[in-house]
Formats: sequence, structure tokens, C-alpha cells
Amino acid sequence: MTTYAALLRGINVAGHANVAMADLHAVFAGLGFAGISTYLRSGNVLFGTEAPPAALAADIEARLNREIGVRTTVLLRTRDELAALPAANPFLGRQDDPTKLHVTFLAEEPGRSRAASLAALAGEGEEVSVVGRDVYLHCPHGYGRTKLNNTNIEKKLAVTGTTRNWRTVVALRDLTCAV
Repeated sequence: MTTYAALLRGINVAGHANVAMADLHAVFAGLGFAGISTYLRSGNVLFGTEAPPAALAADIEARLNREIGVRTTVLLRTRDELAALPAANPFLGRQDDPTKLHVTFLAEEPGRSRAASLAALAGEGEEVSVVGRDVYLHCPHGYGRTKLNNTNIEKKLAVTGTTRNWRTVVALRDLTCAV
């Protein structure tokens, strides 16, 4: 069985796509997943399955739309992928405050030229690094003030993504070990 974190884009953010965690749990249970749990109200669902990964995200998206009327993108990361995030984060050793670090999870790996274009969005003291399907952000002035936000990253990379703060990333990594 593979353990996943499903990261739902735009759930319960600024009054958009309000979804009860019990409803999310029910949708995932209806798909036959095991060990289902949610984390926070921002669209993080942990679960285990033996289903092949190829159509997993699309199946979840279709079921969410059909059963609770929510159209969202679902980005999946396995337990092993989440466990590898700290070692790949180039900003961890330079920033003690985890509220200044974020990860944008992408649906697919962006092209190199597009990835390089993200640097143009970085403000003073900000840093960005694309590693595979993950974008690591260091926003010393706060995520709310940066141009390295989810919308701009998606536009520059032409790839759908969803952003989580570092505390959430670490919690999801730790919780996937319990599923």
C-alpha cells in the first residue's frame, strides 16, 4: 500500500470552495482508501491505497466534483516524496523561522527556461528554487507580501500548483508516517 498526501488546490481559502473535512473524508472513503485523515482546513488529506497512481488524482477530482460540487486540482505526493523535501530545500539552513519558508507543489515538472524565469519575481531578499515538481520559496518579508505567490508561479511556469507553508509541509511529512 502506498501512502499519499492529497493537496487540494484552493480549498477553504478566502471563502472559496468551502468544504467540511467530514465531506472530504467521506469522498476519500467512498473511493476505498484506507487510513484517511485530514490536516487543517486547507485541503490536505492523507490516505493509503493500492490503486495504481496513473489516474488517482483525476479520480479524486471527479469524485469531489460529483459528490460535493467542488472543482479543484488534486496534487499528490507519496510519503517518500514528502520525506525527501527537507533534504532538497536549499533555504532550510539559512532560515530559522519556518513561517518564511513555503513549498509550491506542482502537477508536473516545468521546463527549464520557465523555471529560470521565476527569479524575476523575487523581491529583495527573496529566493526561489525549482527542484523537480516542487518550488521552494524563501520569503523573509512574508508570503502575503511576495510576488512569488501561487498565482504568479502558475502563470510563469504554465503548470498548476498549490502552496503550503513549511510547518504544514513538515506536519504532512510526519503524519504520512502514521497512515
